[in-house]
Amino acid sequence: MPWRNGPHTRPPGGDAERDRLPRAIAARLIRAGRLADVPAASAAAGLAPGRREPPRMPLGRWSREVFELVEWRRFEAVVEALFGQAGFETRSQPHGADGGVDIWLHSIHHADGDAPVSIVQCKQWMRWKVGVKEVRELRGVMAQHGIARGQFVTTSDFTGDAREFAAGNGIGLHDVDGLLRLIATRTPEQQQALLQVAFAGDWWRPTCASCGIKLVERTARQSGRIFWGCENYARGCKTQLPVRHQARAGADKL
Repeated sequence: MPWRNGPHTRPPGGDAERDRLPRAIAARLIRAGRLADVPAASAAAGLAPGRREPPRMPLGRWSREVFELVEWRRFEAVVEALFGQAGFETRSQPHGADGGVDIWLHSIHHADGDAPVSIVQCKQWMRWKVGVKEVRELRGVMAQHGIARGQFVTTSDFTGDAREFAAGNGIGLHDVDGLLRLIATRTPEQQQALLQVAFAGDWWRPTCASCGIKLVERTARQSGRIFWGCENYARGCKTQLPVRHQARAGADKL
């Protein structure tokens, strides 16, 4: 699952002001239940300038800010570790096409060839709520694999239609508040272990969903905008993700 704020993330190179929704439109989307009402301080606490060094020190306790800081692959790793702590044997696909499944959950005592007991789809969205379309897609993957139970995990929230559909189709929904409540039930040692997973390696640099390697800073030749690009660009990988703020000078140019 590519790291992004939601289904309408714009490509890099656009003006920063245009990347923010007008207040009137955002207000209508919030009233319609399609956009999460994120406090201004929380919305501004996301990825810091696209730098090779950490934008700040890792946090020492769990909060929404952890999910706002780490890149999408670290979020999925936390979710996988959380289910592992619950007693499941987990399997994930670090990159490439995932077929609509981010994490496979098996019984700890399963035999070779046994079907998974559940599957997990993750969305690291900060503002956009997960809608019924995405939850329906998970239900389709469940039917394809003959799995009765599914789990949908997001750092945002779910629309009312999504919650209603999930309740009738064997899908457990875990929004950001539910995730934090679940983490709070773990022992202090387990919570610290999950934080170590979240802030492992270059936790602030997005991973290329196609190649499985960390993206690097690039500068668009014409606009001079900084964005995340894949080192395999010359080999045909066109993965690009926007950087929220202007990065330091000296980034590689494409």
